Amino acid sequence: MNVENNPVLNIAIFLAFVLVTLIIVFRASRNNRSAADYYAAGRSFTGPQNGIAISGDYLSAASFLGICGAIAVNGYDGFLYSIGFLVAWLVALLLVAELMRNTGKFTMADVLSFRLKQGPVRTAAAVTTLVVCFFYLLAQMAGAGGLVALLLGLNGPVAIGIVIAVVGVLMILYVLIGGMKGTTWVQIVKACLLVGGAAIMTIWVLAINGFDFSALLQKAVDTFGASQKAADAGLDGSAVLAPGLQYGANPLDFVSLALALVLGTAGLPHVLMRFYTVPTAKEARRSVVWAIWIIGAFYLFTLVLGYGAAALVGPDAILAAPGGVNSAAPLLALQLGGPVLLGIISAVAFATILAVVAGLTITAATSLAHDIYASVIKKGKPEPGREVKVARWTVVGIGILAILGGIAAQGQNVAFLVALAFAVAASANLPTILFSLFWKRFTTRGAVWSMVGGLASALILIIFSPAVSGGATPMIPGVDFHWFPLSNPGIVSIPIGFLLGIIGTLSSPSREDTRVAAEMEVRSMTGHGAEKATEH
Repeated sequence: MNVENNPVLNIAIFLAFVLVTLIIVFRASRNNRSAADYYAAGRSFTGPQNGIAISGDYLSAASFLGICGAIAVNGYDGFLYSIGFLVAWLVALLLVAELMRNTGKFTMADVLSFRLKQGPVRTAAAVTTLVVCFFYLLAQMAGAGGLVALLLGLNGPVAIGIVIAVVGVLMILYVLIGGMKGTTWVQIVKACLLVGGAAIMTIWVLAINGFDFSALLQKAVDTFGASQKAADAGLDGSAVLAPGLQYGANPLDFVSLALALVLGTAGLPHVLMRFYTVPTAKEARRSVVWAIWIIGAFYLFTLVLGYGAAALVGPDAILAAPGGVNSAAPLLALQLGGPVLLGIISAVAFATILAVVAGLTITAATSLAHDIYASVIKKGKPEPGREVKVARWTVVGIGILAILGGIAAQGQNVAFLVALAFAVAASANLPTILFSLFWKRFTTRGAVWSMVGGLASALILIIFSPAVSGGATPMIPGVDFHWFPLSNPGIVSIPIGFLLGIIGTLSSPSREDTRVAAEMEVRSMTGHGAEKATEH
């Protein structure tokens, strides 16, 4: 399939999207006066607005490009990503959203350190936040490189590297200028565009098949059966509808992935930070309900789009295109509406990537500036305005790291990279969050052991997994030093995080202040005192 369709048109659409979003960011930046304005948008967003922004933050390149590609190439097993990403929100809604908003101020570490020793807990939380954000950033940058390479017909690593660098520079601009308020408005606009674009393509694909989903599945079966992928694996077309195409060789790998996806969302720092942009806990709860509806509808669209790409484009064409698996949705747009629809959908996907990387970057910068600089180094008494300056400098450093990492991660399936970020979040962050909120006996040692141990076990198992070396599509081809059999470490590293939290707490020689624990419990459940804590 010829994808060098109309680079001039595509660049024009891209520039229009970038220009509109930059105007939004500039307008939003005029009210950024305090740390609360820069980090939490002055807590000025309503529940529905924040819910749309959360869905914009959550529906990343992995959701659109990675999942559509996974379904197009691996059928049923690819859709399991959608199920995991969606079900995860029930954990966030029922266990985390309202309590986090009541207890914290700007970051996840505010909650974890509420009744524990500030220094070690904030430092450990900042490290886990940065690692999760970095994995997530890698996924978005890899997706951006593949997407624009497809759009402009670029195929060399140098050209794709330049594209990734441009994305990184734009991301730095967005966050430096707009802070959380500008980033939130970009996410709201982008969520509307992404869900709207996916809805139009879904209706289009169904219309071609007489609104008969069974007919679409049959076409996907026929196309897959005639593909080289099926021939190489000795499979017939019906394999695309059955479980096992991707995880059949090792079902335990799927269980591990499912655990990471379902438990990871409630530990994602950039999602948790969104709960602080609303004025009350009630609005935080409303925002999660809105997010669930929007995200649920979108993931139903990906099922149609993934099988639509399998039927109309075919797995062989998708795997052969620049960007590989991540090219399925743009190629389907090209097949449906020609260069114009491809340009629009790719620009929406590009806006998706920009909005998500901006959200990740401000989260990482806030964690370093607020948790490490202001709370640990300056003992909670930074000079006026200095904390936000440190955050802005951090944005530049994180942007440069993200560009370099994105160039190194070219060609990786973005849904898979994001699944690794979820595994780290579920292993290092979630146990400590739940213990802090629900276990009065929990201690500083338990928190540090849980975060450091969960993070270390997840990273070690990822490094020595077939995902990095020795697998079918490893990150480092040509070498094999793996000894851990699963691509996702969740099934081992998540229990380790919980277990170390329990062992660290029970072995602690000292108890934490019971009065502060009682205050945290009252505040988390009722919100009483939360507003006073968030005014400065």
